Amino acid sequence: MRAPDAGLSVFPAVPDDVRVVDLAWNEIGEVPGWVGGLTSLEELRLDGNGLRALPDLSGLTALRVLHLDGNRLTDFPECPPHLETLFLYGNRIPALPDRLPATLRHLAVGGNGLTEVPGSLWKLTGLESLNLAENTLTEIPAAVGGLTRLRMLDLGHNRLTEIPPEIGDLRLTDYLYLSDNLFTEVPEAIGRLDRLAYLNLTDNRLTRLPDTIGAMAALVELRLYNNRLESLPESVGGLARLRELHLQGNRLTRLPASIAGLGELRVLDLRNNHLRALPDAMPPGLTHLDLRNNRLRELPESLAELPALDKLDLRWNKLDGDPGVLGRLAARGCVVLR
Repeated sequence: MRAPDAGLSVFPAVPDDVRVVDLAWNEIGEVPGWVGGLTSLEELRLDGNGLRALPDLSGLTALRVLHLDGNRLTDFPECPPHLETLFLYGNRIPALPDRLPATLRHLAVGGNGLTEVPGSLWKLTGLESLNLAENTLTEIPAAVGGLTRLRMLDLGHNRLTEIPPEIGDLRLTDYLYLSDNLFTEVPEAIGRLDRLAYLNLTDNRLTRLPDTIGAMAALVELRLYNNRLESLPESVGGLARLRELHLQGNRLTRLPASIAGLGELRVLDLRNNHLRALPDAMPPGLTHLDLRNNRLRELPESLAELPALDKLDLRWNKLDGDPGVLGRLAARGCVVLR
């Protein structure tokens, strides 16, 4: 039974042996009690309805996947024992139970206003993805390091003040969101995340990065905007796979010469910093370079030698004269804004 976004206001009749029910993004306000008897049901999707409560689902022994994002639930659902995926993002659940299904692989409980999570959460060693974003958490314990199968972790938009060093014990591969918290520093241990592709530390209070960040060899995208960084470590040049580097809204006065070693870098966003000069050499594969609202007076001639540069944004700088490098870039088709 698949009827997402079908304008339904009532839970439809389904066969007793149904295996998948997808009724996401309808206007169903109530789930009838007989749903708890669908013993063949393996997947239930009810995202984006107006649900305020659910019947007891603990008897659905075949259920492995339960999606309930974007409802109005105030109580944690009674879950079956072998559940593997549970999505509850954007509800109104104030607390998690002490007991969660030990078989969980994917858990999303962001956007619920949680102030804390039970210690039992950190014992779910089968978790592969965990989303705790948009809550009011103030602490993540060292026990997070025990989630050794975790590939994706989202702790963004909380009130966390410290990143536990044990985060370096994780085997994250896909992403780590730490944005919009109260972090003032990043532990050296973050360099051990050498399989991680995406790191987001935006909207914090960072003044420096550890040298070990250059050991994050698999990073493809690094977002650090809206912090208080005044410089970058030379080790950043070791991020050989990096394709996007976002540094908007910091206090950078210079870039390390090693930045030229970022051979795969395509996008470099340096808006709203305090840069007075650029290094003589820049990453050779750049396609977009955003330098808006800095303090640049001159540009290195080497910019004209960047063969892939499609857009160079220099607005709200005060360049001396009319640098010839800009004419050469424009002549070969690069969009230059100043």
